[in-house]
Amino acid sequence: MPRAADKPTAADDLPSGLRGLTTAEADRRRAAGQGNDVEIKAGRSYSRIVRDNVFNFINNLFYFLGILLLILGKPLDAFAVVFVIGANTVISLVQEIRAKRIMDRMAILMRPKAVVLRDGRLVELDPSQVVVGDVLRLEPGDQVVVDGPMVGEGRMEVDESLLTGESDLVTKHPGDELMSGSFCMTGGGYYEAVGVGMDSFANKLTAKAKVFKRELTPLQRQVVQIVRVLLMVVIVFETLVWIRNVALDIPFVESVRMSTVILALIPNGLVLSIALTYALGAVRLLGKDMLVQQFNAVESLSNVDVLCTDKTGTLTSGVVTFEELTGLGADDARAARLLGAFAASTTDANRTIEALRTALPAKRLPAAHEAFFSSERKWSGLAFDEADARGTYVLGAPEVLAPALDGSTDWRAQADEWAARGLRVVLFAGREDVVPFAHDPDSPPALPDGLSGVALVCFSDELRPGVRQTLEEFSDAGIEVKIISGDNPKTVVALATQAGVQSLRGHAGMDSCDQPLEPREPGRALPAAAGDSSASVTADHAGGANDAMESEASATHPAGGAANEGIPAPRGLVAVSGAELAELPPEEFAAKADEAGVFGRVTPEQKQDLVEALRDRGRYVAMIGDGVNDVIALKQANVAVAMQGGSQAARSVGDLILMKDTFAPLPFAFREGQRIINGMNDILRIFMVRIFFKAFMIAIVTGLGGFPFAPRQSALLSWFGATVPAVAFALWAQPGPAPKVGLFKLLARFVVPTTLLMTGFATVIYLLWALPAKSDYLASHPGAGSEELIANAYPPAMTALTIFACLAATFLVLMIAPPNKWWSGGAPVVRNDRRMVAVVGFLFLCMVVVLAVPLGRLLFELTALPVWQYLVLFGLAFLWSQLCLLVWKSGVLDRWLGTAEDPGNERAKAAARAAEAPAGATDGR
Repeated sequence: MPRAADKPTAADDLPSGLRGLTTAEADRRRAAGQGNDVEIKAGRSYSRIVRDNVFNFINNLFYFLGILLLILGKPLDAFAVVFVIGANTVISLVQEIRAKRIMDRMAILMRPKAVVLRDGRLVELDPSQVVVGDVLRLEPGDQVVVDGPMVGEGRMEVDESLLTGESDLVTKHPGDELMSGSFCMTGGGYYEAVGVGMDSFANKLTAKAKVFKRELTPLQRQVVQIVRVLLMVVIVFETLVWIRNVALDIPFVESVRMSTVILALIPNGLVLSIALTYALGAVRLLGKDMLVQQFNAVESLSNVDVLCTDKTGTLTSGVVTFEELTGLGADDARAARLLGAFAASTTDANRTIEALRTALPAKRLPAAHEAFFSSERKWSGLAFDEADARGTYVLGAPEVLAPALDGSTDWRAQADEWAARGLRVVLFAGREDVVPFAHDPDSPPALPDGLSGVALVCFSDELRPGVRQTLEEFSDAGIEVKIISGDNPKTVVALATQAGVQSLRGHAGMDSCDQPLEPREPGRALPAAAGDSSASVTADHAGGANDAMESEASATHPAGGAANEGIPAPRGLVAVSGAELAELPPEEFAAKADEAGVFGRVTPEQKQDLVEALRDRGRYVAMIGDGVNDVIALKQANVAVAMQGGSQAARSVGDLILMKDTFAPLPFAFREGQRIINGMNDILRIFMVRIFFKAFMIAIVTGLGGFPFAPRQSALLSWFGATVPAVAFALWAQPGPAPKVGLFKLLARFVVPTTLLMTGFATVIYLLWALPAKSDYLASHPGAGSEELIANAYPPAMTALTIFACLAATFLVLMIAPPNKWWSGGAPVVRNDRRMVAVVGFLFLCMVVVLAVPLGRLLFELTALPVWQYLVLFGLAFLWSQLCLLVWKSGVLDRWLGTAEDPGNERAKAAARAAEAPAGATDGR
């Protein structure tokens, strides 16, 4: 929506003495190097991406061994070693660079805008177009984009917490320095650009962090721990094998070949693969109009079980409509004239004020004193010394102003009636004399006493399209929705009812409503109770506007009419006011935070405390907000979601940005987070089975005097047991709640039986093929040593072992992603398509081609076996898979690990629901 700054501003609307620059002057200064030119970077640099993907520590070891094998005359082995890591590296590199290019473009589009005085009018520019000497305007929620002193008139409170770490607001007056990276929270004014580009405070601060540091997610940290353990295992194995080879006088080239097989125990690129998966998930979310600013938010989304949302500008559209005015101490005409003058004269514009200016046009009067609105105070004030309007006036939440009223007017009945209809109510009060709101410029404003009610006013607002359907999807996914608002709890309950918020808890609140709401025509505002003096306005700057809305106006109703059929509020919806929360001790506060579904008349600090209390009770919280009053709560949440049309302050702390200010992408985003975490769990399981199986076989077969795999055979096993399944699991992972057990138990439940049984079968197979071959070879070559036996007697056994392992890895895909109940046990039946069956068919086809074609056997160093032996190996692999399923279904392992509740239980239920949904509805494709 357009900013007010896009319109020419008359010179007499600007503070005296402010001229700004002309376009020609700005161009000359830019040419002289005085522009705000700073490169926009999102995440790692391209060089860092190449270095991390191509030249990481493990890859460098493989490169070294590959070069060594090439020098030693083993080109095929060298090719096999480098090809596996090379293929993974190229895929990862190309996809991550593609994701970075997309995210870099979006980072430029999402930069905060600057409102600059150019050629005598205010225009909205990209910060890169600001030059030294420009005069910039700030409104509540705007970010300071360059350094410079405040000029002209006015006063503002600035949040410098992102720069200094201090959460207290800092009051700024003309002449005070403003630092880039801070935010205007209340008030407003102008400042002159002095420190631009790399001379600005924020860019100097950023430059000190010369290296981009990627913060690991919980899953990444666990994988790093696994990699470190496996690295230690590899070091031990390498040491023992080299000692043994030296003792047995095995040639150096064979030792190098064995080293490459052992080194492959490290899941090379797994950490980078996880980062890549998150990056691709961010690109998919971008396709749904959601920008990911912190990649770890993609993983965090999978854990969310509570969604806290602000109301005004978040659930509602921000289209504010003036509905009705009722005079209290004065007649309606005089009350309307005074309120119109108040709206026309205040410099603290917001959505409520803009609606009043449209509905009650009046002449601007000079103000003797002014108190800016803040979400903490929930009121704003003006004092006039003009004859027709002399007095001190305040506009704000009725409950907040009530203690300062003289009791001469009765407004509560009318306010309750409007609130019950979902209208938002504000009170306009005043006194006849002129009094300051603060004793000195640096003191916070105080509410004057002895006020008399002048008028009661109500406004309406619309629910954003699709909100009801979106919230119902959250409920179906087991995500509890809580609305936290600065408005009257009764009004918020009415909104919650219309939005479809349901409580899973029993009735316990003060503001549960049982009466049906007044039916209204879809897509239209609530009808005005009197007259036709209604006017609607769309906020042109959401920065601080919604803060005022939190206590100054809006009835909420769906734009699409789905919730307009006179729906009664649910009896179980518990509503709590901020005043009630303030009186509760910490323990009861936390319990109420968990119990209630609606919170009204809360301050920004209480929003933060509610989110913190939920987290302390083990809940994983996502917070949606759009205004400066939401910032500290957004910072406290596990996942912060901001609106693109909201304040720059909210967007700066958001992990995710709703780019089109619609809730529609959120269910997809939550499913995407669940899908990613479930896919990574599947990838980890198949990786760990392959790795531990190879480790056990290296230990056992080496102890028997041989070696289980040649380098090219190990590469073939990686293709069957890692590369192809990992791609399939990443692409076609299913949504659904992540398992509630820890990663160790999740992996142990699957990896322990499969690995132990697979090792047992493989050991028997190796002995059945190796012992006869060894006996026959020794009969014709008495005195043959280990080197000769490995080269000539054991290849059939190594071939049989490799074929069995590849077939078992293929069946493993069906056990991780069961297509039907037959294959369930290690995991629930979660697939409603046959794509994974197709992957298994592809792998079987690969095996047939490799075994049937002489070139395939040559490339992967396989010995031709009789057909009946292939069939026996297939039968043994199938028998192994059925024994694994039997162990899982018996429940013995679950009782031992303490995972009697199926860790995929919730995921299975979600998949069952997805199976009933239309095709493609589950994965967003």
